[in-house]
Amino acid sequence: MVCLGNICRSPLAEGLMRSKLNFTKFTVDSAGTSGGHKGQAPDKRSIAIANKNGLDISNQKSRKLLEEDFKNFDFLYVMDQSNYNDVTALASTEEEKKKVIKILDEVFPGENLDVPDPYYGGSQGFENIYRMLDRATDVIAQKIDNRIE
Repeated sequence: MVCLGNICRSPLAEGLMRSKLNFTKFTVDSAGTSGGHKGQAPDKRSIAIANKNGLDISNQKSRKLLEEDFKNFDFLYVMDQSNYNDVTALASTEEEKKKVIKILDEVFPGENLDVPDPYYGGSQGFENIYRMLDRATDVIAQKIDNRIE
């Protein structure tokens, strides 16, 4: 599973998914569609909100989405329509395109919602993003658990 976004949203989604899935059965990673933040740690505000909620995401490093991610992961969760468009454009086959899912579609099917950019909401924006992603990752983890039982 790869959570697509950037240095503010993806690390939160990755940290939440790692905390909710059995790490011996699943691999969770996050990546971006551009290499602009390659090797950088998550945004300090993302680290702070994760810490506040009992998650340590400080050791994550940003990386660019790779072609092999389509083969190595069953799901590629994206944060917004722009990510969705960028990632599906990189897919080689229809099967790979089907792996790409907007993360909030799991919680609000058919509503086509985006995870907002927290930079516009200040510290409350990061709190709001965390809550949205927490809710979405609860649903995703439950769906995955139900599939393997």
